[in-house]
Amino acid sequence: QVQLVESGGGSVQAGGSLLLSCAASGITYNKYCMGWFRQAPGKEREGVATFDSFGSTAYSDAVKGRFTISLDKAKNTLYLQMNNLKPEDTAMYYCAAEDTPLTAIQALSTSGPSVLMFRYSGQGTQVTVSS
Repeated sequence: QVQLVESGGGSVQAGGSLLLSCAASGITYNKYCMGWFRQAPGKEREGVATFDSFGSTAYSDAVKGRFTISLDKAKNTLYLQMNNLKPEDTAMYYCAAEDTPLTAIQALSTSGPSVLMFRYSGQGTQVTVSS
């Protein structure tokens, strides 16, 4: 049984940082692709960052250079380090996982299978960035 529990959200001023954590259970890391997606009020869900079963990572253009995704297998935790936050980063952030050979880049595709369609996701954690 796969379970994902996010934490670490909060309110920060523009330019600040937050570290999101996703405590995972029931995942075989060499078979799963994991990632983060977000949804702001009135907007569509958006893939943010992914970490595939080969250990590769990928980022959306909106967060590239500011966010870093990492996986600590010993702690069974997926992280999203968010630096230089902007008001447009305000959203609910979700951790997701799927037993799939999709690469990190494929999992951020805007067409076809992607992190937005992964079978497992958490309850989300809110990030609010004020200007």
